[in-house]
Amino acid sequence: MMEHVKGLRCVRCGAEYPAAPGAAVCRCGGMLDVVYDYEVIRRKVSKDWFARCRDDSMWRYRAFLPVEDSTPAPALRVGWTPLYAQPRLAEKLGLGSLWVKDDGLNPTASLKDRASALAVAKATEAGADTIACSSTGNAASSLAGNAAAAGLSTYIFVPARAPQGKVAQLKVFGATVISVQGNYEDTFRLSAEAIDRYGWYNRNAAINPYLMEGKKTVSLEICEQLGWEAPDFVAVSVGDGCTIAGVWKGFKDLYAAGFIRRLPRLLSVQAEGCCPLNRAIHENAPWRPMEENTLADSIAVGVPRNPDKALHAIRESNGVCVEVSDKEILDTIRLLGRECGVFGEPAGVAGTAGLRKAAELGLIPSGASVVTIVTGNGLKDVANGIKAAGEPIKAAPDMASLLRAFAENGIRP
Repeated sequence: MMEHVKGLRCVRCGAEYPAAPGAAVCRCGGMLDVVYDYEVIRRKVSKDWFARCRDDSMWRYRAFLPVEDSTPAPALRVGWTPLYAQPRLAEKLGLGSLWVKDDGLNPTASLKDRASALAVAKATEAGADTIACSSTGNAASSLAGNAAAAGLSTYIFVPARAPQGKVAQLKVFGATVISVQGNYEDTFRLSAEAIDRYGWYNRNAAINPYLMEGKKTVSLEICEQLGWEAPDFVAVSVGDGCTIAGVWKGFKDLYAAGFIRRLPRLLSVQAEGCCPLNRAIHENAPWRPMEENTLADSIAVGVPRNPDKALHAIRESNGVCVEVSDKEILDTIRLLGRECGVFGEPAGVAGTAGLRKAAELGLIPSGASVVTIVTGNGLKDVANGIKAAGEPIKAAPDMASLLRAFAENGIRP
């Protein structure tokens, strides 16, 4: 039993369902949302309770999560990632304050570990021994790692373009990996058919209503790390729409439970070559599919599977939408590394690239407080890291060669 969970409600038609561990989508095809009893949550936890809590993981927020009290937390320590204050970069961008939330320091190096940890918990409640999903890479590796630690089997479907660093993680974690020779839409469709055929537990965030609840813990952490205050803006890289929807759900839950006094505005950042959700906001029209023309593989989603919740989150937060080029993404990989000591993959830094652009365009007020979430570590995609930063200087093992190399590269030690 979960006394703090009232049930599930369709975001499209409003139909209500019990919060069963194997819940999927509504009969109308709409996504389901978890509905909480905030009075019960307030009885369970308080700001003082969190101050005394010594669980430095996302499971410190169990009172805000749709899991049974008796369900054990998965083995890997997910969450409670650092929030770095960046006064120098804030000054450069004309912001009052800036923090970088480095979620690339999760166990498998991405924010998706939060969703996968919850998937493992719910699969355990459902009595499942196998979990499956489709992914551009990060959701796949996070599921494989968290499931391996729990002794569960995984079947992972990835598009052919998935970076080798992520595929390597999958194989190391013992997943059965299917590289689909097509785009993300092809990959998702095949995974859905296979999941239906074999009865695996479904980790796809666009189907499983609980996955977003794991992602929202990043927002709970941000507010607690800021002394239970919300920033003015939160910058988020957007692909399928599940992450930005989860980020917004976290802030709304804290606000409804009385932990924060106000809600932030969201900055939705997509790649110029693949921005169906942002385009829908700009045009005030239904979203339309797009090609997947960006090097940021984790947000290269031309047919988003969670558009309803994502678009609602952007609109309800009075959000700002910005698109960034691949060049701006690569420039931001270098900027975050050199200014902040944070190494992000292309999709992981896209939110920060959009923040830079929004600040330059005057879309964010001067003096605003901002958190930008780095959703994935740069070691996931070393090829683009080198593309952003450049090749090393090459020199023979003698001082004369070193001096020539310095001169050729304009270096004066």
